[in-house]
Amino acid sequence: MGTGQKRNSYVVKEAGAAMDKFKWEIANELNIDLSPVQGGYWGYMTTRDTGSIGGHMVRRMIEAAEASLAQQAANQVSSAFRQTLATPSQQQQQQQQQQFSGMNQQQ
Repeated sequence: MGTGQKRNSYVVKEAGAAMDKFKWEIANELNIDLSPVQGGYWGYMTTRDTGSIGGHMVRRMIEAAEASLAQQAANQVSSAFRQTLATPSQQQQQQQQQQFSGMNQQQ
């Protein structure tokens, strides 16, 4: 594949620079020799190395998505719990009304 040809494109175009930086960070963490990369062209890298970089990138993105989903779920549970505590249930309201009615009848 030539230098100017690129089959993959980002869904969010603005993420391109961040993804490239992320790719370099992962490669450095894995101690992969990046000297074959020329001007952003990774075609001279071995398939094993680029596959390792991509695999670790995907793993990290999945971890981040799972952490985000877990946090959202925890926030929803916490919000529902606080809302339940803040507003008395229908049963509690009925019991309070019955107690109030009973007090009025005794007087």
